[in-house]
Amino acid sequence: MKKELTRPQYLDLYYYMRLNRAVEDMMVKLFRQNKIVGGLYSSLGQEAISVGTAYALEKKDWLAPMIRNIGALLVKGVPPRDVFMQHMAKYDSPTKGKDGTSHFGDLEKLHIVSPISMLGDLIPVMTGVAMAGRYLGQKIVTMTWIGDGGSSTGVFHEGLNFAATQKAPFVLILENNLWAYSTPVKRQVPLENLADRAKGYGISSYIVDGNDVVEVFTTTREAVARARAGEGPILIEAKSFRRLGHAQHDPAEYVPKEMRAYWEGRDPIALYEKFLMGEKLLDAKSKKEMEEKIEKLLAAEREFAENSPMPPPEFAATGVYCTGDDCHKIRPKWERPVAEVMPPKSNVKPVWTVEGFGSGKRSAGNAAIHFGDTKSALETETPGTDATTKTNGSKPAAKSPAKNSAKAGAASSATRKAKR
Repeated sequence: MKKELTRPQYLDLYYYMRLNRAVEDMMVKLFRQNKIVGGLYSSLGQEAISVGTAYALEKKDWLAPMIRNIGALLVKGVPPRDVFMQHMAKYDSPTKGKDGTSHFGDLEKLHIVSPISMLGDLIPVMTGVAMAGRYLGQKIVTMTWIGDGGSSTGVFHEGLNFAATQKAPFVLILENNLWAYSTPVKRQVPLENLADRAKGYGISSYIVDGNDVVEVFTTTREAVARARAGEGPILIEAKSFRRLGHAQHDPAEYVPKEMRAYWEGRDPIALYEKFLMGEKLLDAKSKKEMEEKIEKLLAAEREFAENSPMPPPEFAATGVYCTGDDCHKIRPKWERPVAEVMPPKSNVKPVWTVEGFGSGKRSAGNAAIHFGDTKSALETETPGTDATTKTNGSKPAAKSPAKNSAKAGAASSATRKAKR
């Protein structure tokens, strides 16, 4: 790790990683007390990715987390109580008890798009949000996450190709934690670096150590700045390892013990804490104060969540479908003159000049299709020459008499018989 941030930034990253892990530890306790009604999906060992990437965004930017990116939600401003109540299906939760995991967002204030269970579908969605922001003149960047397994879905490629052709201000974080459920990455993709997928769409990519929060943050900050400047989408592969199974029911016994031990020795919070201590950015006193702050916060947030009521039975039939303004009032926020995107200024001729078309040579002969304006070899022949004359003026090759060919064939046959 290199020292290149301000002290508050260093400590913010530490705080949010510690908060991320403490929130998940608290939810494990609630799950074992049968107070969480849905699934519980851990990000143990990957906190540096969620926190470091989300911390690189501005307040106006948009993100769409997957269900393990709780750290990104906390950085964006979601209070822990909302995470608790969401998993407990309480009435005061963001979805009023209609979901038992992290499928919730905040379009109006925090600019968070809800997770989509079908892996990869958030890529075209966030590409669309990025394009809309550009159309409205907002100069925003959008971000979402995908796993190594999710990068093999069709919509991953379709969405990334769409983002590339539109040069959308979009950053995609590919969390390569080496396993897609129980399938090792080498059994699903014949690539050492999944960032190489970006080459197929002509976009830039980075590879970072997903357990180094400073590297994750500084690299993402650079990518966000490039996307905002109009360079198009950027893919970041963060290499890491999730130290728990797919969910609480999965002991992940398919992971070799040696691999688990290696990554436990590379815990992102422990590594970062060692760095902060070495750089005199954190000491035992400030560490204890932060731990007490988090403990006090989560005790209050848990109490609020547990005291929140369950939704009334009659509420089950409401709020399922959006019915318009009585559901939400989201309106376009123009930050550019509307006239710029309205006729006549927005008018363009429905004819496109294809770059490179006409610059190549035409094929010789009577090809059905010719590209460009270069004449074919036959059309460049000088008057009075036959079709065998070369376009550079050289004479056609002389034809051998048939009888000479016959004699040569006979001589060759005789020679073969003599060798036998």
